Amino acid sequence: MADQEPHLSLRARRRVLVALGFGAANVAVGSALGLRPRLAGSGDGDDTVQMTDVAASIGITEPPAMLGADAHPGPEHRYQRVVANGRVIDPDTGFDAVAHVGIDDGRITGFSLDPLLADDVIDAEGLVVAPGFIDLLSYEPNSFGVWYKLADGVTTNLAMHGVSNYAESFFQRYDGTSPIHYGGAFHQHFMRAIELGIGVEDELSGVDLADFDRLARDSLRQGFAGISFAPEYSPGTSTDELLRLAATAAELGHVAFFHVRYSDPNPPGTSDEAVDEVLDIARRTGASVHIEHLTSTGGTYRMASVLDRLDAARDDGIDVTACLYPYDFWGTFLASARFAAGWQDRYGLTYEDLQVAGTETRLSAATYDQALADNKLVAALGSIPEDEVRLALQRPWTMIGSDAILQMERNNHPRAAGTFARTLGRYVREEQVIGLVDALAKMTILPARRVEGMIPAMATKGRLQRGADADITVFDPATVNDRATVADPAQNSAGIHWVLVDGEPALAQGQTVRSFRGGRALLGGSPSA
Repeated sequence: MADQEPHLSLRARRRVLVALGFGAANVAVGSALGLRPRLAGSGDGDDTVQMTDVAASIGITEPPAMLGADAHPGPEHRYQRVVANGRVIDPDTGFDAVAHVGIDDGRITGFSLDPLLADDVIDAEGLVVAPGFIDLLSYEPNSFGVWYKLADGVTTNLAMHGVSNYAESFFQRYDGTSPIHYGGAFHQHFMRAIELGIGVEDELSGVDLADFDRLARDSLRQGFAGISFAPEYSPGTSTDELLRLAATAAELGHVAFFHVRYSDPNPPGTSDEAVDEVLDIARRTGASVHIEHLTSTGGTYRMASVLDRLDAARDDGIDVTACLYPYDFWGTFLASARFAAGWQDRYGLTYEDLQVAGTETRLSAATYDQALADNKLVAALGSIPEDEVRLALQRPWTMIGSDAILQMERNNHPRAAGTFARTLGRYVREEQVIGLVDALAKMTILPARRVEGMIPAMATKGRLQRGADADITVFDPATVNDRATVADPAQNSAGIHWVLVDGEPALAQGQTVRSFRGGRALLGGSPSA
């Protein structure tokens, strides 16, 4: 009977789909067999059993190569390095199978379901082999904190919250010092104060605004990518300032990143109004926009409504995305505008909810003023509803970004060291809020796509395909988790076994390779700036 379903067991069907994995082939072969494609990342660990044999039996030997990739080396080719026997996941194509990845000269040059010859073999049996994680929302890769990023699986550190420096100085400062790749955005909040001497409460005049626009253009030409705004921290930022710089970003093909103006639901000034301001800027200028750490700024206590508003804007053609860090509390410095008069009522917090990061100290009415004078970074415990983190994670266009990097004094939120492992451990394995492939997409291909129009080098990152850069993170899905805490944020994540940067081990068998300094500067491209 022609319309009968082929006689395959449910387990065999699942193996076929996992072995195929990648999008078009998944749908095409599934349709031919009368099967329904699985949602990415919805399977359990048993799906990997014998999938090599299943994939080979239907002719699937590798994921698609990138355009321009060299021909597949022959069977006698000896690779410089092979990552063998791991569950290889490429969220860009959906490829998900036990396979072997061949590396030459910093690039992925071979894939096979059969073993490959190599001078050096990394055995990843029982582990997941994924593209290196991209931290979209970090800061400068200082020599202390960057190693904790690496131990969290990060291979690319993008300071898209803004770099507190000039472009040329930034790239010169970290040249040859970082184990992971790095880049960053023009920092509107920082540069208006440093370059123009404008107070955070003050608006720019017409002359100053023209000068500021020229500075932004020069900075993009010198390597920055995107313009990062922080009107909550510079409340004097006017609509004219936002429009002028966002229009420049749009003109030059860059993204406007926003730490939005308000971060609570109570008037005057609400999260809804702050998100609407960003969307209005996008409509009026044509700029692509990205909302930073949505769970702590812009969406807090209004997450369902804000997500629906952003969905509607996307349906209307606005290019808007957002990122978040997977914690139920935010943290910032006490001297920031967030702790202006009335903060207790705005956020529903007390002095005792504030813990000085890097210590066990909880503040009180008696100790607050001294901590404020010292401008301590505090964790505002219980300030983000857990259900809102889950809601935000489940949107397909949200990404993971830490919004932190550790400093030597350790006065930092634990997200600086544990963001990516926490996503995989808590929200994928333990709570099953999202599937593994979907979570990896938020750490790899989605941030890569978000910035590759500005940073050409990102077009070969965030992917596991022939022709892609060999930035690879290998982790144990059964043990990966964060270990950083508010009291002790300087703790490496658990379960990250290997991190390769341009094919070279920067973290080997769970230990950072402190002699490695192979991270490259990722320069923005704005030839018309």
